[in-house]
Amino acid sequence: TAEMGHSAAYYWKGKNAAAPFFCAVPFGLNAQEMNGWLYHGGGLELWRELYAPFNLVPFPAGNTGVQMAGWFNREITAVSDFNGLKMRIPGLGGDVMSRLGATAVNIPGAEIYTAMQTGALDACEWVGPYNDLAFGLFRVAKYCYYPGWQEPGPTLECLLHKPAYEALPDDLKAIVEVCCQAINDDMLADYTAQNHRAMRSLIDEHKVAFRRLPDPVLNALRQAAQEVVGELAASDPFAHRVFDSFSAFREQVRVWHGISEVPFYQARG
Repeated sequence: TAEMGHSAAYYWKGKNAAAPFFCAVPFGLNAQEMNGWLYHGGGLELWRELYAPFNLVPFPAGNTGVQMAGWFNREITAVSDFNGLKMRIPGLGGDVMSRLGATAVNIPGAEIYTAMQTGALDACEWVGPYNDLAFGLFRVAKYCYYPGWQEPGPTLECLLHKPAYEALPDDLKAIVEVCCQAINDDMLADYTAQNHRAMRSLIDEHKVAFRRLPDPVLNALRQAAQEVVGELAASDPFAHRVFDSFSAFREQVRVWHGISEVPFYQARG
């Protein structure tokens, strides 16, 4: 059996309702905030408590930063445009879209292009310009919408089989920990550098239209997300513990970033 793996926690929602909090929550935490919660806000301790019954030890190991809302073969001007829309979108984002009338489909990344090309899908969410350009999604959809409300800071995970990890001497355990943290930092830096370059290529060479979702649509998505996440938290006692920790940290950084990050971006112009 494998002793190490790399994945995303929201794929394990069927195993435990709390799992998505350790990857991506719609309108939740961005990459910087996720790192703050996991490393210094009690999140990692909760994550390891969640995975302990499965004999796994998780480490944060990658983040793309804010993703795109997705690729669509038609314009989105109102919430009603989601009715009957077949969209590849995993995790809690899929639950939110379903609540607004779409049909959420979760298929492997390798199948997205063909499904869009054949009309089996009307829209898809993958990552952002860096990956989406390489996938050729501009060939099968005209519109790329933002912001990525569904995955504002998706943390990837390195999973270690607990007995194998605990059998390591302390120096090798430290190496695993430091390497995972380095990967977590480097991946975010890579996407920060590459996404703009890929976006320019999509716009200049492939004539992709990047569109912002209208405010009424974002407001409806936010309301539906609050309902979905609230119901998830209420479904399981441990999920509620994680929700409380996550929400408290989100409010703290919202206030802080309200007088730091947000006004800086506004002042920078």
